[in-house]
Amino acid sequence: MSESTDQELPLVQHLIELRNRLLKALLVVGAVCACLLPFASEIYEFVSAPLQAYLPENNSMIATDVASPFLTPFKLTLFTAFVASIPYVLYQIWAFIAPGLYRHEKRLALPLLASSVALFYLGMAFAYFVVFPLIFGFFTSVGPENVAIMTDISRYLDFVLKIFFAFGVAFEIPIATILLILAGAISADGMAKKRPYVVVGCFIVGMLLTPPDIISQTLLALPMWLLFETGIFFGRLLQKRREEPGAA
Repeated sequence: MSESTDQELPLVQHLIELRNRLLKALLVVGAVCACLLPFASEIYEFVSAPLQAYLPENNSMIATDVASPFLTPFKLTLFTAFVASIPYVLYQIWAFIAPGLYRHEKRLALPLLASSVALFYLGMAFAYFVVFPLIFGFFTSVGPENVAIMTDISRYLDFVLKIFFAFGVAFEIPIATILLILAGAISADGMAKKRPYVVVGCFIVGMLLTPPDIISQTLLALPMWLLFETGIFFGRLLQKRREEPGAA
């Protein structure tokens, strides 16, 4: 009975530590959300600015549901709080798994972790400053003249959150490519030989993750392919460095 207890105790301790770190992450997200709630309307105005810039005069966004004027900015504020807290959330995950890593794995994991956070933010910035103006400028210019453009605020939020998430995840492709190469799952040259399949896959992913229009699908697929090429480039450099004589 004592041997069984001794074997189960480390697992219980790990589960307790995981629970505590997840609670800390949730508390930080909640605290950031509470701090941002007074600015919920301003945050929504900032996110909706790319569409409002192309709306005709005397046209504005509307709310078709009774609770939308409150729930939609609150939902966006909660999402903003989570995005702003991603570094701390990942730090808690890192602090949980770091004791089980070797020294060389820690040296590699920290730059990859920081790069993944930066790339996720970069993907969202690319969506806001490049993709949104192109999409909304095109959509508002091709509509019939007798149709008033008044987008519902909740539907707009669902649209932009999907785009933010799609581009944030897509910009993680270099990290995934480098990890596959360093793990030995496939070489950089082998990855390069699969380029035609990857290009097709990028357009398929763009079709699945973005709204059903060719513009947003292409704007997601092309950066994914370029990021894949970037991952191959840096993965080849790291692979050559590893193969050098005297490399650890």
